[in-house]
Amino acid sequence: MRATVLHKAGDVRFEELPDPKILAPTDAVIRLAATCVCGSDLWPYRGIQAMPGPMPMGHEYCGIVEDVGRDVTSVKPGQFVIGSFFASDNTCPHCHAGYQTSCEHREYVTGAQAPKLRVPLADGTLVATPDVPADDLVPGLLATSDVFGTGWFAADAANVKPGATVAVVGDGAVGLMATLSAKQLGAERIIVMSRHEARQQLAREYGATDIVAERGAEGIARIKELTRGIGADAVLECVGTQESMQQAIGVARPGGYVSYVGVPHGVSLDGQQLFFAHVHLHGGPAPVRRFLPHLVDLVWNRTVDPGKVFDLRLPLAQVAEGYRAMDERRAIKALLQP
Repeated sequence: MRATVLHKAGDVRFEELPDPKILAPTDAVIRLAATCVCGSDLWPYRGIQAMPGPMPMGHEYCGIVEDVGRDVTSVKPGQFVIGSFFASDNTCPHCHAGYQTSCEHREYVTGAQAPKLRVPLADGTLVATPDVPADDLVPGLLATSDVFGTGWFAADAANVKPGATVAVVGDGAVGLMATLSAKQLGAERIIVMSRHEARQQLAREYGATDIVAERGAEGIARIKELTRGIGADAVLECVGTQESMQQAIGVARPGGYVSYVGVPHGVSLDGQQLFFAHVHLHGGPAPVRRFLPHLVDLVWNRTVDPGKVFDLRLPLAQVAEGYRAMDERRAIKALLQP
């Protein structure tokens, strides 16, 4: 089959790779209905994250089960399934605590920007839909695999409650999904930091009540002004830079919660600042598997439409254009169809 390989910064190729096959009795192989480019894929694409060598790319996926190992019991060929970017057994103590991305037996799932994908630990990783979905539901279901699940974790980890005032730092796909998630969890006011008109519009569709274009000290001052000097109850940091983290901590009220779900690059924290800020910090790789059944239900029942975050749709063979468009901020998120 032909699949996506990142050879070096800026060099994405769609080239011949071996077809995936069952390697362990707990594996499944799925035929993808859709996949996409993640914001985190841009770190190595931009040369910010080191690469050991050419890498198969992609970790967001949904599709039809084609084959399963002899020990797999929860899914079967012909079912439509969605899984997380970390495979987990969903039975270890960390999984039982709701942190499947720290599973004792976790395996990173990669190579999903392809027609087919091997998923390890299928019983603990994959969630089946009630039936094969209508075509228009596929983008939303794909979003649950990572970006919607990550946005939901951002809201959950920041303790978003009904009536809360929430600030979202970042207007990329995760920030937009965090906005949608905060709305679903009952936030009364959602302030989204954004400088891009198209993203601002989608943020408002997903529940944003206020848009703040300022950054840094000016951005912090603006949110403090909007909240009458108090700050936000919950701040959802969805970027992963030093500036975004400092901004998130700076706009939280004393006793507030800051979640961080953007993969950190060059982020360091000032212990004394944290000590006197009185904020709760919680984040990490989103345990998407914890939320998947609920998020799939929300999409399946058409309660929400996270699929609108895909503003560029391409054939999988044009994956390199998907990377370019996201890197140049011509697209929020690129959906790829084999």
